[in-house]
Amino acid sequence: MRYEVTALSGSAQLIRLDVDAGDAAHAQRETHERGYRVISVRAVNAWPRWSGRAARFPLLPFAQELCALLAAGLGLVESIQTLADKEERPAVRRVLHDVVQTVSAGEPLSAALRAHATSFPPLFVATVRAAERTGDLPEALARFVAYRTQIDEVRKKIVGALIYPVLLLAVGTLVTLFLLAYVVPRFAAVYEDAGHDLPFLSELLLVWGRFFEAHWSIVLGALVLGVAGGALALHRSSLGPALTAAIWRIPAVGDRLRVYQLARLYRTLGMLLQSGLPIVAALKQSSDMLPPQLQPRLALAIESVGTGQLISAAMHDHGLTTPVALRMLRVGERSGRMSELMGRIATFHEDEMARAVEWFTRLFEPILMLAIGAVIGLIVLMMYVPVFDLAGTLQ
Repeated sequence: MRYEVTALSGSAQLIRLDVDAGDAAHAQRETHERGYRVISVRAVNAWPRWSGRAARFPLLPFAQELCALLAAGLGLVESIQTLADKEERPAVRRVLHDVVQTVSAGEPLSAALRAHATSFPPLFVATVRAAERTGDLPEALARFVAYRTQIDEVRKKIVGALIYPVLLLAVGTLVTLFLLAYVVPRFAAVYEDAGHDLPFLSELLLVWGRFFEAHWSIVLGALVLGVAGGALALHRSSLGPALTAAIWRIPAVGDRLRVYQLARLYRTLGMLLQSGLPIVAALKQSSDMLPPQLQPRLALAIESVGTGQLISAAMHDHGLTTPVALRMLRVGERSGRMSELMGRIATFHEDEMARAVEWFTRLFEPILMLAIGAVIGLIVLMMYVPVFDLAGTLQ
């Protein structure tokens, strides 16, 4: 649950913090551990969210605009205050004002961002914290913007490739329902007037058509509730992780998902290493991005690297490399260009994933069209078989 905590900083500055905690006492204790004096605690949005995203803070535009203002010569507080003044959304403006107050009170920017965990993910906070040690915040923000842009581009390619098959399936389903609910009952009336016996499959189809015609509102409502209930069950219960685990066990699909997740991992590691984080800290910060299937492997790899093992050997021993990634990691270790080579690994596998998705959609679309056409053709055939029988009888 999310809580809004009003507190005093060490310099007696009144600030507001967003804290995610199990209850109000936990939120108060967590705020106190950060060095603040708690004034009040208030629950915010106690109703469960439909979306899995905890906040809708425009992180990428914020990073882009803050980078531009800092590069233009504005100070940190002035830059964030400028972004807050131009913001029209009250919730976003409130977050930015809280960050300004915290930084003005002498706290580092990373601490101010960490107080709003629902708006600023740990990866962004870690990037800012590393930049505070090296003094290159604009460069770090530019690297984060490039990182998020590349990740979003890959996601858009995958989603874009899947839109047409989903629309095709939806249209095919609607056409099938139209035939069952509207066309088939009209044929049923004709056959009843003719008084002839019908084939079993045709009679079964007409029974379904009469049912759809008589209870179309119930069927439509059940369909909508089924889709909404299924989506909610996948999101709220253990069904979602179980379904994901089952998909990962499919040989071809699981291998592609693993490569996609490894590409994200190497992209993140490359960005964090370029920001100045040590390899162990970068690995720990990247852990939350991985699915549950790969997180235990990364934890073991972190332990191995912490004991002095080479990153290439640790990642390979725990199944976090591909043949291409392993060789590039070894080149990075020899040349000292580890962050650059990790970015190249991510680019290579992202391109490979894009080609695989394109190949899948080109193969799946005609198969899906044939399946939908077969279903619709079967319905039409079962409707017209009695017509052909009747015509033969008349002859």
